[in-house]
Amino acid sequence: MKTLELKFLNEESKIVTISMDNPIEPADSAAINQAMDTIIAQNAFYSSGGDFVSKHSARIVERNVFDIVI
Repeated sequence: MKTLELKFLNEESKIVTISMDNPIEPADSAAINQAMDTIIAQNAFYSSGGDFVSKHSARIVERNVFDIVI
């Protein structure tokens, strides 16, 4: 399973992550950058450390899970 992680800094300078499943690939860095700007400008999310104040990073993470029969 792949997820897109958008990482922001909040008012306490702590990293806050928003994750979205099944991102479109290849990732459009311009669209992601614009979306992150919009999230900050519209104050769309709040964290325990305050509002989001800046972008930190974005990445696609892939996780593989294999069940073991016991």
